[in-house]
Amino acid sequence: MKITYIVALGGLVALVVRLLMIGRRPKNLPPGPPTLPIIGNIHQLASRDSHLQFEKWAREYGPVYSLILGTKTLIVLSSDKAVKDLLDKRSGKYSHRQDLYISQTLGSGGLRVLMMEYSPRWRAARKLIHRLLNISAAKSYVPYQMLENKQMLYEILVEPDQFLYHIRRYSNALTTTMVFGWRTPTYEDDKMKQLFDGFSEFAELNQTVTASLLDFFPVLRYLPDFLLPVRKIAKDLHEKEKALYLSHWLKVKEEIKNGTAKPCFCEEMAAAQKVEGFDDDQAAYISGTLLEAGSDTTSSTLYAFVQAMLLYPDIQQKAYEEIERVVGHDRMPTMEDEEGLQYVRACMKETLRWMPTTILGAVPHAVTQDDMYEGYLIPKNAGVMNNVWAIHMDPNRHPDPRRFDPERYIDDRQSLGDAAANPDPTKRDQFTFGAGRRICPGIHVAERSLFLGISRILWAFKIEPAVGEDGKPILPDPDKLTQGFVCMPEEFPAKITPRSEDKANAVVREWKEAEKECLDPVTKQWRTSPVPSRVNGKA
Repeated sequence: MKITYIVALGGLVALVVRLLMIGRRPKNLPPGPPTLPIIGNIHQLASRDSHLQFEKWAREYGPVYSLILGTKTLIVLSSDKAVKDLLDKRSGKYSHRQDLYISQTLGSGGLRVLMMEYSPRWRAARKLIHRLLNISAAKSYVPYQMLENKQMLYEILVEPDQFLYHIRRYSNALTTTMVFGWRTPTYEDDKMKQLFDGFSEFAELNQTVTASLLDFFPVLRYLPDFLLPVRKIAKDLHEKEKALYLSHWLKVKEEIKNGTAKPCFCEEMAAAQKVEGFDDDQAAYISGTLLEAGSDTTSSTLYAFVQAMLLYPDIQQKAYEEIERVVGHDRMPTMEDEEGLQYVRACMKETLRWMPTTILGAVPHAVTQDDMYEGYLIPKNAGVMNNVWAIHMDPNRHPDPRRFDPERYIDDRQSLGDAAANPDPTKRDQFTFGAGRRICPGIHVAERSLFLGISRILWAFKIEPAVGEDGKPILPDPDKLTQGFVCMPEEFPAKITPRSEDKANAVVREWKEAEKECLDPVTKQWRTSPVPSRVNGKA
């Protein structure tokens, strides 16, 4: 009896000791803030503006530090060198994802490519996506960008107070055309609204305390549904989202069958589906992932650019003067003008640095095996965060980092893709698009969309503060951001007016001519796609 009691007591003690070890930082891990038993650093995570806390820790604990989040470890990379050394140079080990129960398992049915583990399924999806978005393909989409840009300028001219929605339609229409072969002609499109609203709901869901706890303490997933209402919310959101993505994908499949589909990514994916056998749900989420990424990040960056021009009118004037000098008064900038508009390109790069949309690197990477870096252990399955905000706001890298200053990039003639691939991490321009094998494949398309958007908005319009009821100008606070793993400035008003009557007339003329020449008068879809098909030998 005594032996049984002693064994039971010993087992209980061992269990308590093991529980108390949860939340503690092993000595060989990178440094970090002090932990508490079981919860580790969870209690120190901010409920809002967490990027500021992650930046503060980077200044305190160095460019590589660790957080213990319940049963999980998070390694935070806060320097260009650390990102290059690990996420780029050791990408074979650092391209995995941690288990994300609410976000991926329930909220995405395990199908969202952004959150998918590093596996043959992810690599196959990535290969398909690369064919759509590589540098050669990106150049072929410029006619799409030109048309959507002309409509955006026209809409801003007609409804300047709704400029955010016109920017969103621009990026969404371009993406749907590339991915599905049809464009979004109006912001009032219900499916486009559902996309932006759904993505906002998804981001909010992933920010909840319950979602985090279910990741940090997987044992909590065994609790009954009535104690975890977030589980039903995630499943319902997934069903609505899947229905949207499936409707897009199945519509294109039917058009391919009927021979009416325009050249697009889904053409290639339908051909790959016949060979590789992945189901329609997976195909829908591959195309849906592209739709999310292309619609949200580009529009958020252009919105941030408008805010910067409100706050820094001297920079707006300097960029405009360059456009007038290089392009002239009588025509809009084109991609052929890019080389001569170096200050405008610098404004684009500075916007990406000053207001990064993926403020904490979107979704952390994960390491597939134990690794050592600068004497510290990076344990297998640890999350690895690309701390974008801290890198961009590092005063040693960018003096006076909260000041919008395009001069930082005035001598940087690299494309965004070339800068990301530069072997010298100090020569990389910004980290908004990620790193390693998880870098955003849309970087080449985004660069062209941003350049055309920024240069043409500056050419056509003057951006000034709106005036409040008290007669004073309304200036937005650049530090007030939306919450989530993709963020943007909180909504703000602006007074956007044409620079001259001639330019207003040119905006109207360019759009009306493009509309008449390129689009069906009833459907407002392309009559004939300017982009060649790459399927079945078509050209």
